[in-house]
Amino acid sequence: MLPLKKNDNYRQGIFKPKNALKYLGKGMPVYRSGWELKFFRWCDDNVNILEWASESVIIPYVNPVDGKVHRYYTDGVVAIKEGDKIAKYIIEIKPSTQVKAPVKGKKRQSTMLYENYRYIQNQAKWKSAQEWCTKHGYKFLILTERELGISKK
Repeated sequence: MLPLKKNDNYRQGIFKPKNALKYLGKGMPVYRSGWELKFFRWCDDNVNILEWASESVIIPYVNPVDGKVHRYYTDGVVAIKEGDKIAKYIIEIKPSTQVKAPVKGKKRQSTMLYENYRYIQNQAKWKSAQEWCTKHGYKFLILTERELGISKK
């Protein structure tokens, strides 16, 4: 698990599961945003979630910008009862604006460069995650504010 780097722009902290036996991670889960906290609570409270963890699956990927291998710490992993079957998911939590290619608009060049870099990096991570999931019998799922039921201000 990555150490918590405090960022005052986001809600961050340590989550204490009520249903501790469902949580399979090492140590207490760390949420790095209010969206992750909402996801953790959902996992903890949902009777169909059999087990879950945060940042427990690490997937190597090649960043196309620098050509180097990096480590992608996935936001979550869940095993969920779906009818009479159990499905396993690797979860990524991102704002919808980071899931789509950036739109130019009235942005500074430095902002566009950063957004393009982040988009290219995320696409490489998610491609590697899809391949990992296929190989290990998981599904890859990106949750945005829409899926989490969070309205943007």
